[in-house]
Amino acid sequence: MPDTSRTSTITAAERLVETLLANGVERVFCVPGESYLAVLDALYEVRDKIKVVACRHEASAANMATAYGKLTGKPGICFVTRGPGATQGSVGVHTAQQDSVPMMFFVGQISTTDKNREAFQEVYYPAMFGPLAKLAEEIDDPRRVVEITTRAYATALQGRAGAVVVALPEDMLVAPAGPRKPTTVQIPEIGMDSKTLAALDARLNAAEKPLLILGGTGWAAEPLKKLTAWAEAINLPIVASFRRKDLIDNSHPCYVGDIGLGSNPKLVARVRSADLLIAIGARLGENPSQNYGVFTAEETASKLIHIHPDPREINRVWPASLTAVSGNVNAIVGLAGLKIKKTWNTWRAEARADYEGFIVPVSVTGAVNLSKIYSWLAKNLPADAIVASGAGQYAAWLNRFYSHRTFGTQLAPTSGAMGFGFPAAIAAKLTYPERTVVGIAGDGCFMMAAPELATAVQYGANFPTIVVDNGSYGSIRMHQERDYPGRVSSTDLRNPDFAAYARSFGAWGATVTKTEEFAPAFKEALAQNTPSLLHVKTSVDDIMPGKTLAQLASK
Repeated sequence: MPDTSRTSTITAAERLVETLLANGVERVFCVPGESYLAVLDALYEVRDKIKVVACRHEASAANMATAYGKLTGKPGICFVTRGPGATQGSVGVHTAQQDSVPMMFFVGQISTTDKNREAFQEVYYPAMFGPLAKLAEEIDDPRRVVEITTRAYATALQGRAGAVVVALPEDMLVAPAGPRKPTTVQIPEIGMDSKTLAALDARLNAAEKPLLILGGTGWAAEPLKKLTAWAEAINLPIVASFRRKDLIDNSHPCYVGDIGLGSNPKLVARVRSADLLIAIGARLGENPSQNYGVFTAEETASKLIHIHPDPREINRVWPASLTAVSGNVNAIVGLAGLKIKKTWNTWRAEARADYEGFIVPVSVTGAVNLSKIYSWLAKNLPADAIVASGAGQYAAWLNRFYSHRTFGTQLAPTSGAMGFGFPAAIAAKLTYPERTVVGIAGDGCFMMAAPELATAVQYGANFPTIVVDNGSYGSIRMHQERDYPGRVSSTDLRNPDFAAYARSFGAWGATVTKTEEFAPAFKEALAQNTPSLLHVKTSVDDIMPGKTLAQLASK
């Protein structure tokens, strides 16, 4: 606990840190700022219990906290300073919220005596973050710091997990906190009732072409294994929602692909033709629903069974024929307990064959074939290797050709935020130093977080990062060529020698210009006792699997 011998009373900053400790917080990510010096001092007092990772940019700090929450299921903690710190870190808040990841974002704030004067770096954070986060609060009484921090922690976890923001006026932090002491948050369990399970049983036994769609967060490895075994016994096909591929072993015969961006057209058609869709944890938002077009509201009203931990997400967009408010683990435990008499051997086998055909490496025009590289990684990395990526066309290749075999191995933002993958990989390696971690970023994506090489070196986050360099903002270039052929604007990039850049930080770096150079270079990178970087140069013409820029422009 904080050393209070230096003061006659415990301050709000010390109580805040006590509240984090009471809830098992072991690591926080930050960029330090004078607006919350009192918290930094309180964290110094417990430095043997809470590790502080100082980052080089607030967006990266927030993304590391988001990655931590995504990996552990516990709220990732981020501290930033007021004004520029909060605005720069807001991308991580948005990413955590869209990804349904528990995350707590603490922002230093001006003194309450200076409010509404447009004081130095003044922003009113409940208004700024209100539409962006699940909850946005500002402490206005130091005696309520335990109450507000506890509420924020619980809110981040309960129902649909998400991001919470707490603003910390600097005069509040040094004021007496009052007598209330922190306690551990107890998260209520919500589950399936027998009536709903009976209805689900009847619907499944009557279905000819059912699909089980898994998404969201709040899962656990062992219940997922039980669900997979249950699905295997009845040959029920399982679909992963966008960037949730690690919810099931992709080599399992019941796994038939993921639905999101760049999905297998045959899988999209299969979702359309299914007569029963059981969605657990998935919101069925824009990307999984193919821009809200894979089915109609009239169709979901008759064939969708929607189970979600937050009642606000049920019937939000898609009316369902049967609903349940349940935590994902309790939902799949209830589902796996059903004794289904029917099986769908042919339906499952055809869907699996479509998936296996979709992940066969494709030919490219350039000297580097990403489909072969990602397929090689899938075969050669340990089953529990964590692969972190951000957004861009390089990630579309990764999502298609890399197969996940273990729960908790895919770190990728459903918000499509660039700059996420590299800091996420740092957080993953610091959280699980014994596991293999691989960061993968595009050239544009990596440059949004490149200074965190210093963070990786400073804290000994020794893992390889693959920077895929096609000299372009590839996703936007792809859309340009499709919609405005021959009129390239603002998407060409002039990049540094990324391997040399890595070496300048004390990391290891090498360059790959041919597919066959990758495997030996990656093995060497993996063997380093430092962070390492592979600069993989690809052709911008190979913009997406099976499609070139020239082909897109000719349409």
